[in-house]
Amino acid sequence: MNLWQTIAMAFGALGSNKMRASLTLLAIVVGVFDDFTGVLYLFGFVVGGIALMGAGIGVMNIMLVSVTERTREIGIRKAVGARRKAIITQFLTEAVIVCQLGGLIGMVLGILAGNILVVLMDTTFILPAGAIAAGIVGMTVIGVVFGVYPAWKAAALDPIESLRFE
Repeated sequence: MNLWQTIAMAFGALGSNKMRASLTLLAIVVGVFDDFTGVLYLFGFVVGGIALMGAGIGVMNIMLVSVTERTREIGIRKAVGARRKAIITQFLTEAVIVCQLGGLIGMVLGILAGNILVVLMDTTFILPAGAIAAGIVGMTVIGVVFGVYPAWKAAALDPIESLRFE
């Protein structure tokens, strides 16, 4: 038995048909509101996913440009004995740092906007620690996933060809 049925039974034992009709209408309105909230949550999740995909592609493009600009440096490192793992680690670390900095800027701006709204709406500010932790983990995952290809491409460069690159 759910909350609405319990309330309806309690009022039904005490009240009239008019009271039961009011409670039924209230239960319908709450159900519609819950459905609408679920749709909004799903819509926000999809839009957020698309935004993260776009951000990841942007990070990948930045890292690919970085690989192209530093081809000669990569060639020198490989010529003096750097292993593929070291180069992959370097570029993955850079991709994660770029994502973490972007996430940190976004969190600071979000907290700032939240504080402004708190003042304007005269309410209390809640800082969701779980959302911050999820943001940090999410940005790390985005950095690793979208940094793999540029890191692999950098590690696969031929040192002789890299040294000739201008």
